[in-house]
Amino acid sequence: MPFVSTNGIRLSYQRSGTGDPVLLIMGSGAAGHVWTMHQTPALNAAGYETIVFDNRGIAPSSVPPGDYSLADMVADTRGLIKALGLGPCRVVGTSMGAMIAQELALECPELVRSAVLIATRSRSDVARRALSKADRALRESGIELPAAYQAMRTVLEMLSPATLNDDQAATGWLEIFELTGGTGRGAEGQLGVDTVGDRREALRRVSVPCRAIAFADDLVCPPHLVAEVADAIPDCDLVEIPDCGHLGNLERPDAVNAAVIEFLDKY
Repeated sequence: MPFVSTNGIRLSYQRSGTGDPVLLIMGSGAAGHVWTMHQTPALNAAGYETIVFDNRGIAPSSVPPGDYSLADMVADTRGLIKALGLGPCRVVGTSMGAMIAQELALECPELVRSAVLIATRSRSDVARRALSKADRALRESGIELPAAYQAMRTVLEMLSPATLNDDQAATGWLEIFELTGGTGRGAEGQLGVDTVGDRREALRRVSVPCRAIAFADDLVCPPHLVAEVADAIPDCDLVEIPDCGHLGNLERPDAVNAAVIEFLDKY
């Protein structure tokens, strides 16, 4: 896998397909290749080149010690776009990756042609702050939860009741998360990235076309927080996809891919 040196670190990346470039930015604790399960094949088939990469904290990209800031991640991504000569390019991000994308669109509109913001938010409300605080307290305690318990907790937090109430689907997801140890929360430096305060007022200055995609059963970035992003960014439209949780791009990939490609084709 090739690497780019930027912002004092190295980022691993992968390109596929031909056409106008689309940069996909993954969320916290997950590798860039997660996009290749469903999103990059659909985008390549639609006539786009795709670029996925591993954020800092996810090997084989650099794993610097300490906590990372959102500014760190934005600077990393900006450097990647410049190093690969992609700009202005279409950008798609999910969760933390969407927060990186919206800040990139705000700070560097010359590098971003348009942006799709999946499961994003501009602030943390009381429940989401409590969840982040609890996750950090657990990690700092040094307690190691059994893999089966961690898998069950992950599916409850990340998936829709529509998936959990389907015995075959739930069994498959539980097996995956138990084997992989959850959602890759070993990226400790990324834990504080979303503690950035309230960005709604700043997002009013975004000038590139944006679409926000919410998942109806998302507990991490619920639809009301995604809607706040869409309301803040001028002319940003909002698509809500039913029967999926925070991992909606994996739960309902066809619906997500259709919403992404329909928007990118316009802009």
